[in-house]
Amino acid sequence: MRNALNWFEIPVTDMERAQRFYNHILDTALVAGPGQSGFLMSMFPDEEGVGGALVAGDDYVPGTAGTIVYLNCNPSLDAVLSRVEAAGGEILVPSTDIGENGSFAFILDTEGNRIGLHESAPQ
Repeated sequence: MRNALNWFEIPVTDMERAQRFYNHILDTALVAGPGQSGFLMSMFPDEEGVGGALVAGDDYVPGTAGTIVYLNCNPSLDAVLSRVEAAGGEILVPSTDIGENGSFAFILDTEGNRIGLHESAPQ
């Protein structure tokens, strides 16, 4: 079955700051991407499936309105949330149980983006 989403981009104004934030909260290492003339890219690691990146450039404007990207926080949404404020972000909506669909939260990243976080329900 195909995923409804195959790639996402989160707009940033300061790539180094944004990379530090996401590396810290997700306890991972983003990878420098194939930035083209006029923009920079830093990709989220993915083993299979949907991928995405932080992107800085003239046409990439952070914001809190519009489409919301939900990042996979398995196995522990609470662990990710515990690192958000220390990394310079803000928790907008704390961990919220959504039954068989797991839990979600909303944060404000260092760039001014509203980002969704999601943890699947235990199987």
